Amino acid sequence: MSAEASRLTNDEARARAKAFDLRKADRAFLDDPYPMYSLLREHDPVHRDSGGSVFLTRYDDVAGVYRDKRFSSDKKIEFKPKFGDSPLYLHHTTSLVFNDPPLHTRVRKHLAPAFTPRALSVMEPRFEEMVDRMLDAALARGGMDIVTEYAAGLPVQIIGDMLGVPTSERGPLRDWSLAILGALEPAPSKDALDWGNRSVSDFSEYLAFHIDRFRKGKLKEGGEVLGMLLAGEDEGADPLTEDELIQNCIFLLNAGHETTTNLIGNGIAALLDHPGELRRLRDDPSLMESAVEEFLRFESSNQLGNRRLMERAEIGGVMLEEGTLVTLGIGAANRDPAQFPEPDRLDIARTPNRHLAFGGGVHACAGMTLARMEGRIAIGKLLERAPSFKRSGPFVRGGRARFRGYLSYPITFE
Repeated sequence: MSAEASRLTNDEARARAKAFDLRKADRAFLDDPYPMYSLLREHDPVHRDSGGSVFLTRYDDVAGVYRDKRFSSDKKIEFKPKFGDSPLYLHHTTSLVFNDPPLHTRVRKHLAPAFTPRALSVMEPRFEEMVDRMLDAALARGGMDIVTEYAAGLPVQIIGDMLGVPTSERGPLRDWSLAILGALEPAPSKDALDWGNRSVSDFSEYLAFHIDRFRKGKLKEGGEVLGMLLAGEDEGADPLTEDELIQNCIFLLNAGHETTTNLIGNGIAALLDHPGELRRLRDDPSLMESAVEEFLRFESSNQLGNRRLMERAEIGGVMLEEGTLVTLGIGAANRDPAQFPEPDRLDIARTPNRHLAFGGGVHACAGMTLARMEGRIAIGKLLERAPSFKRSGPFVRGGRARFRGYLSYPITFE
């Protein structure tokens, strides 16, 4: 809890929690949401906002919703007033993450083989070579921006490989992804919606062209995941429609890009903020796997999830009506002291660490093994190859409530 929050009386703290509106989050919250999460967990854990939706901040409540089939991931009702008949609506209501079975089951069935540990082990050397090349250049310069010159480039390249996108054509991918995901903020501006719609249209047009040439065998490298998505067409195995195929290729880039970029950037920044844990990890690199889990918990890349209640149910002692929109406070749940002792302390050897950074239930992140691999290699190789580094200028946070990370974080090597 922040020093300011600790000075509040119970009545003041309760009033502040009750008045919170995620759609009107100010800059202080976007920079550091954890004091407000703490107030909400203690004083209003099933928080109803002015629009009637509910925000959950306790670990047990959030984890319970992930397991409860009465909560739907389908966003057609929620997104219609937000996006209207637009490219953003088509994309976000067709992609894997915002659908229930049977569409969710069909898409995941096609994707799952590409994200098994065995399948990804084949890609690991390719990813290590990519990381080494980026570090060679950064070490020669004497420093780098860990976001723009490192963390952001790695997932774009690996997902680009998996979709078979030629290296020379990957330039727009990051901006398209940022625009499409930015529209998912609780209250996007008109400019953000316009940018998001243009990006879906441009990305869809590019993918239609790209998939056509891939089908015709004009590309000879990469494309493991795209090949699996297309395999059902030849086998008659309930193939995806053209819209489903294109929008889920967009989803793969978005899901694999933003969250992994934030995992790498947040992890490195957390180590610099906690030099004792940085020394501990340097002294014992075998802690890297548990350190990645702690970065995911401590600064969850994806802070918020959403569900719609399909029938009347009680959550956290509060009765909710059918149709209620529920926002899952993933970042808040991952700092819940009822689940994690000393939750505001970074502990790279934390055990157990049952964080919710990858969601849960049937919608648990399909790419979690890939994200862990990318985080482990990117952060591990930086520590291995750069004996000492420090922040070399002001950082810039992303300024978003749903996706927590940095836009810029410069470091210099010593």
